[in-house]
Amino acid sequence: MNGEPRATYLNESLLPYPFCPGCGHGAVLEALNHALVKLQLDPQKVVIVSDIGCHGLSDKFFNTNAFHGLHGRSITYGTGIKLFNPELHVIVLIGDGGCGIGGHHLINAARRNIGLTVLVFNNLNYGMTGGEHSATTPLGGVTNSSQYGNLERPMDICGTAQVNGASFIARTTTFDKTLPNMIASCIQNNGFSLIDIWELCTAYYVPKNKFSRKLLEETLTSLEFKTGILHQGEHPEYSQAYRNLIDSLGDKSTSFSQPIQPKYNHQLGTSLSCIIAGNAGKRIGTAANAFSLGGVLSGLWMTKRDDYPITVKTGFSLSEVILSPEETYFTGITKPDLMVVLFPEGLKKIKGKLDKLTEKDTLYINAALSPIETRARIVQLDFSKTKMRQEYYALMAMAEVLRQTKIYPLEAYQEAASLYKDFAEGNLTAIDASEKLSQNE
Repeated sequence: MNGEPRATYLNESLLPYPFCPGCGHGAVLEALNHALVKLQLDPQKVVIVSDIGCHGLSDKFFNTNAFHGLHGRSITYGTGIKLFNPELHVIVLIGDGGCGIGGHHLINAARRNIGLTVLVFNNLNYGMTGGEHSATTPLGGVTNSSQYGNLERPMDICGTAQVNGASFIARTTTFDKTLPNMIASCIQNNGFSLIDIWELCTAYYVPKNKFSRKLLEETLTSLEFKTGILHQGEHPEYSQAYRNLIDSLGDKSTSFSQPIQPKYNHQLGTSLSCIIAGNAGKRIGTAANAFSLGGVLSGLWMTKRDDYPITVKTGFSLSEVILSPEETYFTGITKPDLMVVLFPEGLKKIKGKLDKLTEKDTLYINAALSPIETRARIVQLDFSKTKMRQEYYALMAMAEVLRQTKIYPLEAYQEAASLYKDFAEGNLTAIDASEKLSQNE
């Protein structure tokens, strides 16, 4: 990392932390910050993935990349991020509740030895939802769902991860002054690394059990749960091993080391965000993919996000695409520069964003959906002039966008669309037919 050493990775303008007085979560975050300062990692190469729970409020305090997902799934999201880019330092924050709910994700990430750093905020109960017992509540622990004392033996998170192949395992408490160094060692380990950090939940577990630091430590002893670094071994980290395997096969088409080389020139001076709105089964995603890949073939950076209901083949279908001459770090679209609306389901879904369009923005819309109120410039697309099926409307619309904006050459888009070998002929026919579409207002 260039420049002066980084003194903190925290966004101090957001402090203090919102946790209950005496909660251990803040101590873990402080230790994590000290570990990052010690390692001086590039913040753009650090991703903090948080789970559901009180600790899930944590990622916003760090000036790094962040991802927040569903309960018990943070290890899964972290796995996907690490597999996509092994160079990233992926730090997963999860609670004891998340480890119970997502136990099989924990097991599978450990046995694959995925290069994640997993910090378990283990406060022995569900502190966010009312103090119910969790998978790690000690035997006899009183909670709102075990008011006569917990009858279940607590899950040994460290033992579970270690026996399934994790390469770095540690257990400690928030009172351990060596926690920052332990976290730093955990991050530096090349493989699945986990620290089970026991702490006090002062809102629920402490008052119901007259719990304290002393009782926390005595509970660890009574369960024969050793503390400190419990295991450190060496075996191949999965994300890099997978890439090594692919490269060894000599198949350039699947090699991770073969980036797409630009073949065309673009005319985009600044970032451009686009939303394509239609309905499921009408190949909205296909058109967005071709539009995105055409940009990459023209030397642009690209991000793409799809959204559709669980039914997949019915309802809305949205694609959000950002094209930029510079690398994009924020991939969300709060207000698009242009919007392509093709079917009623998509129109209904994007009503909120449609209202945000200004006179500087452009709305490309299926003429069958007119009239529509908007401040944006309207370009009507009259698909009745063509003989193409609805499945090709999105491909045709994006071709017309390129003809009018000249973001990059239409030839790049045609090349991208032709890569769908089973549909190449139809795709190219649709792109040619799109010349008949536009009718400006």
